[in-house]
Amino acid sequence: MKQHAFGPFPPVSILTLGGGGLGMLWGKTTVEECVATVHDAVATGITVLDLAPRYGDGKAELVVGEAFGGKLPAGIRVTSKCNLGNAAPESVEAILRQSIEASLKRLRLPRLDLFFLHSNVVPDQPFIARAASGAAERMTPYATFVDHVRPAFERFVAEGLIGAWGLTGIGHPDTIIKVLGERPAPAAVQCIANLLDSPGGLKFFEGPAKPRSVIAAARANKVGVMGIRAVQAGALTSAIDRPLPDDHAEVRDYRLAAPFREICAELDVNPAVIAHRYALSLDIDTLVLGVKNRQELAECVAAAEAGPLSPELMQRIDSALEGARRAA
Repeated sequence: MKQHAFGPFPPVSILTLGGGGLGMLWGKTTVEECVATVHDAVATGITVLDLAPRYGDGKAELVVGEAFGGKLPAGIRVTSKCNLGNAAPESVEAILRQSIEASLKRLRLPRLDLFFLHSNVVPDQPFIARAASGAAERMTPYATFVDHVRPAFERFVAEGLIGAWGLTGIGHPDTIIKVLGERPAPAAVQCIANLLDSPGGLKFFEGPAKPRSVIAAARANKVGVMGIRAVQAGALTSAIDRPLPDDHAEVRDYRLAAPFREICAELDVNPAVIAHRYALSLDIDTLVLGVKNRQELAECVAAAEAGPLSPELMQRIDSALEGARRAA
C-alpha cells in the first residue's frame, strides 16, 4: 500500500483502520469478524489503527488487544482518544491520564503512539452554555486546552506514556485553526474529508464547518492530517445500514447526496468506492476507514488502489453538490 509523509512522524499508509466499525457503531458485526478484519488490514499494508474508548465502550480497543495479544506487528502504530468535555481545570490531567491507562490496559500495550483530544475545542464557556446539552458534553473551552490540556499532553510525551498528541478537528473551525498555528502544535489533526464537507451529526455550531480550511491550516503548520468520515457515517453510500430517524443528520445528508448517487448510477460504480476515492483526492495524509468487516475493508483497499479521481469527475461531483454543501 502507498505511504504518505505524516507530520513529524515517519510515513504512514494512505489508509488507517478506524475503530468505529470495530466498536460496532456502524451496523452489525461480531468480535471474531472484527479481529479478522484487523489482521487483514495489517496484511494489506495498513500501518495505523485509530481507536477510542467511545468506540463501543472500549470494544474496538479490546478487539485490537485480542488480535495481537499485546505484541503489535513491526511498524504498526496505535492511537486512542479522550472525550474530556468541560472538565474542571484541576481534574484535567487526572482524567486524561486515567483514559490513557484504561486504553492501554484494553490494548495490552505499554504506550500509545498518538493520543487525541476527542472533545471539541471551542472559544469559551459562554459558547458551551449556549449549546444543547448533548453537544455541550463534548466541548472543551480554549482556555482549558491552553492552560491544562496541552501542558498535560506534553508531560505525557516526556514520560513516554504517549509518543505524540493530536486534536479532533471537528470543533469550532476558527478555534481549531487558531490552535493549529500555536506552539507547541499538535502532531496530527483529524479532519472531515468527504464530498459534502459535512460533519453530519457531529456538527454543533452555526455556519460552515470549513474542513478544507482546517486541512490547509494543518498543512501550513506541518501538522499531520488524518481524513475522517469519507462516507459520512453511511450518508454517501448506496444505503444507510442501520435504522435512523428521518430527521437524523446522516439521513438528511443522505438525501442531500442524491445527485452524487445519480452520477454513480450513471457510471455503474459503487458510491462508497467513489466517496473513498474522492476523500483520497483531498490534501490528506491518511484516510480513516469506518469498516466493520473484511468485505468493506477489501472494497476500501480496492478504492485506494484505483487511485484518486480524475479532475473531471471531481469537478462534476463538486458542481452537482454545490448547493448541498451549503445546506450541510
